[in-house]
Amino acid sequence: MRLFYNICYIIAVIFGLPVILSGAMVSDKRRKTVFKRLGLASVPERIRTSYFQRPAHPTIWVHALSVGEVLSAVSLIRKLKRRFHDKKIIVSVSTKTGYEIAHQHLHDSVDCLFFFPYDLLFSVKYITRRIRPDLVLIVESDIWPNFMAQMKKQGVPVCWVNARISDRSWRSYKRFPLIPKHLFSGFAKIFTQTDDDRCRLIDLGISAERLVTTGNMKFDQPVDSVDYEQLTAVKQKFNIAGRRRIFMAGSTHKGEEAILSEAFSALKQMIPDLLLIVVPRNPERFQSVYRLFESKGFSTVLWTKPARASSSDDPPADVLVVDTMGELRRLYALADIAFIGGSLMPFGGHNPLEPASFSKPVLFGPYMNDFALMAKLLLDSGGAICVKDAREISRTIADLVSDDKKRRQTGENARKVFCANQGAVERTMSAVESALTINSFESGI
Repeated sequence: MRLFYNICYIIAVIFGLPVILSGAMVSDKRRKTVFKRLGLASVPERIRTSYFQRPAHPTIWVHALSVGEVLSAVSLIRKLKRRFHDKKIIVSVSTKTGYEIAHQHLHDSVDCLFFFPYDLLFSVKYITRRIRPDLVLIVESDIWPNFMAQMKKQGVPVCWVNARISDRSWRSYKRFPLIPKHLFSGFAKIFTQTDDDRCRLIDLGISAERLVTTGNMKFDQPVDSVDYEQLTAVKQKFNIAGRRRIFMAGSTHKGEEAILSEAFSALKQMIPDLLLIVVPRNPERFQSVYRLFESKGFSTVLWTKPARASSSDDPPADVLVVDTMGELRRLYALADIAFIGGSLMPFGGHNPLEPASFSKPVLFGPYMNDFALMAKLLLDSGGAICVKDAREISRTIADLVSDDKKRRQTGENARKVFCANQGAVERTMSAVESALTINSFESGI
């Protein structure tokens, strides 16, 4: 099966090479990752070793695909560093934005941060033979056949952490059952988010002895303390009056901003001083989102380019488009109501716990497939409201803005869900330690 996979992979790369190279030339995001992910320059010198030399220090390798996976893993990685302080903790990511977020949160907690290789045989062999890890933890997703086979060949245990089988993946795996059985059987242990995920993996042919339900680590992601001086500076920078209401739309996707602009038009008639803050998911869409709201007649400013110096005499902006990375979580603390992007259209949604951790009422659309459990818990508790279109968005926000008690209670309900489901990182740490027979692990790596 792996031979067939590699043949198909190479054919796809050959025929897709013109697109890949042209994309790398015109896209800053692609240009900064494509060559590094080939592996030839991706292993930093300080962790590189020869083919035959064992590393001076044992190495634990944590891989997190992109932003969401990185944020899920932050607490775990910090605990690993404290628990195995005499080991090297290295982290790989697959995207530029994931790299930036990992550097922001983990630069002082890991020995190395680098890009995960493409699943080409030469790339995988080059990196793994020079890093020579003693343990690999893959967070949530990004599982590749050649990488798993190489780890098995080297005798390196690999654990799947915060594992989840979505409805869409479940349906696909059921149609081609040999694929998941072949791919997932390479894990020494799999730590699932829920019992449902565990049962699905058993049904796919994975041995129950390899599976442990540890919970969802996203509930344990660190909540940045609110720096009120910073929030005050933001308000002054964009002339946000103290009593002005703020509607925050985070991680929005193409097509959703048009729906939000329609809802916002109706809201401005009822709440003239309402401010909309939009944080697009894809950095390459910052300018197009800005132009969209400007074309609708709203006074629109960019986070990096305020239209004017702060002055109480200046008319406030209607829409603020955040055109930089790393601000989303802090801005949730500033908002009165938060909307989760990727949910009005079938993108799977994004993490609703970030605004919940700040006691904010959470709104999202009907497409929260990738965060179904979180969405259900928030809805059942009264901490979130599902909105399907512009009309429902405007009506719900108007209701929450006009009723301070309801808005505060909804936010408190969301916070309770966030706090009540913590503990997955600690359970994962315990499971990792017990699964790897710590005595041999600590003496042998």
